[in-house]
Parts: sequence; structure tokens; C-alpha cells
Amino acid sequence: KKLETLISELLRVAHQTGALDIKSLSKVIVDTTVQPKNVTHPTDAKLALRGLTELVKMAKLHGIKLRQSYAKEAKRLAIMAGRYAHAKQFKRMRKTLKKLKGRLGRVERDIARKINGNADLEETFRLPFYKAFLIRTQKSRDKVKIYSWHAPEVECIAKGKAHKPYEFGIKVSVTTPMERSAGGLFVLHSEAIEGRLYDGHTLNRVIQATRAISGIKPKRIYVDKGYVGHDYPDKRAVFRSGQIRGVTPEIKRELRRRSAVEPVIGHMKTDGHLGRNYLHGKHGDKINAVLCGAGHNMRLLLKWFATFLLKILSTLFPQKSSDHRPELQHA
Repeated sequence: KKLETLISELLRVAHQTGALDIKSLSKVIVDTTVQPKNVTHPTDAKLALRGLTELVKMAKLHGIKLRQSYAKEAKRLAIMAGRYAHAKQFKRMRKTLKKLKGRLGRVERDIARKINGNADLEETFRLPFYKAFLIRTQKSRDKVKIYSWHAPEVECIAKGKAHKPYEFGIKVSVTTPMERSAGGLFVLHSEAIEGRLYDGHTLNRVIQATRAISGIKPKRIYVDKGYVGHDYPDKRAVFRSGQIRGVTPEIKRELRRRSAVEPVIGHMKTDGHLGRNYLHGKHGDKINAVLCGAGHNMRLLLKWFATFLLKILSTLFPQKSSDHRPELQHA
């Protein structure tokens, strides 16, 4: 709530300085993107090796003497599993992966036997044991899965891109005005939405949050085809790309502006930190999404102030124009 106030204050400053037209807030564009987490591409072998390494490290830290750490063998098995997968020798890969997960289970059970009866250590190892259990038992179609040891909140989101079919992070909704103001296209709302919700099921909460920040209820909302079957109560106020029924020539012309939100998302990813989130946990995901929207607005304001300052300087110190042209000297 406090971070959203930052976006609201930046919009207020933009309006008072003439960079943002308050009338443009009545028509908005809503779109979603993925905020990737700072994790490597997850594979079963990589996760199993990381889980075994972390359990051994924690056991040494708490003075637990293991029967065997399997450190060298686990590293070799993980390398071989990757090589077999690259060579499309999937039968050998599955056999190697099964052996690697077996070593992870041995270390897990060995630690569980050594800390049995110690309430403090059992509580300390509860979360690592749960993550190790998921790594050993999860299947491709399981709903509860883990993709990173240090960031278990990471979600796998399929975007349908040819160069990047899956992205690992969290879904972020971005709202901008439909019309560009003098200072640029500002971000009205930016929020990280956990739970892999369908785009249409996020529209109502996003519009309500946008209204709370800007203080204006949008009369027209432009979205893409992913919002079919949305949950916004006023169905007549929402217009999708490719919609035919109920579209006037004016709305058809405005629908062509729906893609204007894409460059804003691109700037938030390249100029800001929406392209890779380094903050920890679920709260870090939400904080980073809001700060990226605030950072975009702040960059637009700084550019607007720089332009305004140049105009003042050019008025105070006009350049002297002279019609006299020095003749070129020929050799």
C-alpha cells in the first residue's frame, strides 16, 4: 500500500507540471507480462544436486556427522544426466537421474535419523526436507512443484513464445493510459499477481487498484484476447483486440492503440529491473513490480524536467544568429 502511494504521488507531480493530462485516465490499457526471477533454468538433475549439496552443508553447519555425503558421485551423476539428455539417450538419462535422486533420499534419511528427538533441529530441517521431498517425487504434471532451491515461490508460466516457451517467475499486470500525454505514457498501476491466475480473472482487482491510485474510474478498458471471459462487472466498458460486436468507429480506432502498452513493458524490463528480479521471496516480487512502475514514471518525469529546463535556458540565453558565412579557403 505504501509503495503504491509512490506511484500516486508521481502521477500527481506529473499532472501538476503538465506532463500528464488528467482526461487521459478515463481510457486505460491493461496487459500482463512475466517478471522472471534470478534463477537458472531448472532441470531435475540440477535441482537434485543442489538439494543434496544444501543438505550436506546444513548438516556440517549443525555438527551432524553423515555416513556418506555423495558429493563427488552426485556431481558426476548430474553431469552425465545432462550429457545423456543432450545426446537424446533418454533411457540412460532416466536411469542416472533415478540414481541421483536416490542419493538425495539417502542423505535426507540419514539426517532424519541423526536429529530424531531433537525438536530444534527437526524444526530447522523441516523446510529443507520438504523441498528435497518435492524434488525427489515431483512429476511433470504436478500442480505443486519446486523450480529453485533458494526461491521456492517461483512459478512456471507458459507465454507461447517461440524463443522462450516458458518463463520462471511471477505474473505482473501493467496499466497505462490509452492516450499519450505530453510527458509520455505513464504507468498507472503495476502489481505482481501470484497463483498463475488466468488473465481475465485478474482484471477486476487490477481496475479497482488503478482506480484507488488515480482516483478516476476508467470508462473504457482495452485488453488483448487473453482476457476473454474476464471478471470485471461492467462488461460494456471492456474492449478486446479483434472484437466485432459493439465496436464503433471511434472504439475501433482506439483499439489500434492497445499495443502501446508493449513498449512501456519493454522499457520497464530493459531500463528497470522487471526483466530479472533479484529481491528475495514473495514480498520481493511484489516490491519489485511496484518499484519498476514507479521507476518508469520517474524516468519520464526527469526527461520532462530536462526538456522544460532547456526551454527556459534557451529563452534566457538565446543563440545569436548571423547571416555572415565565412568563405572556405581553397588550397
